Amino acid sequence: MTEPSTVHSTFVIERAYPDTPERIFAAFADPAMKRRWFAGGANQVETFTPDFKVGGRERIESRLPEGSPFPGVALVADGVIQDIVTNRRIVTASTMTLGDRRISASLVTIELIQAEHGTNLICTHQGAFFEGSDGPRRREAGWHTLFDRLGAELAP
Repeated sequence: MTEPSTVHSTFVIERAYPDTPERIFAAFADPAMKRRWFAGGANQVETFTPDFKVGGRERIESRLPEGSPFPGVALVADGVIQDIVTNRRIVTASTMTLGDRRISASLVTIELIQAEHGTNLICTHQGAFFEGSDGPRRREAGWHTLFDRLGAELAP
């Protein structure tokens, strides 16, 4: 029997930030802010083209760093924003390509909920991971890193 060609996974990450929903929403909507926390990191970013509107396409093209399993290989995240409710919700459908192989397709929902001491961010990631992909555990770890970086971006 052969292994399945697709692994399906859903994970939910919850974070509390001592900021307003408006400020956190701005970190997704403002291209300069989003580039700093979302498109930076260890990869060498070649292009970042945000288009924050329903139907807008957001694309990040980067190269994996030395020391990674695939140094110098192109990694492309290409998404289309499906829904925006200002200061409350963002939904994006995206694919990820490593070199010339599509490795995943995902639906990501970001919810911002006003709390007593700030905002609760809830990220629900629903993914289909194909052969040769990073898999759900590494993807979830990547989102945790992104939300750490978002917290640093929001810090005074």
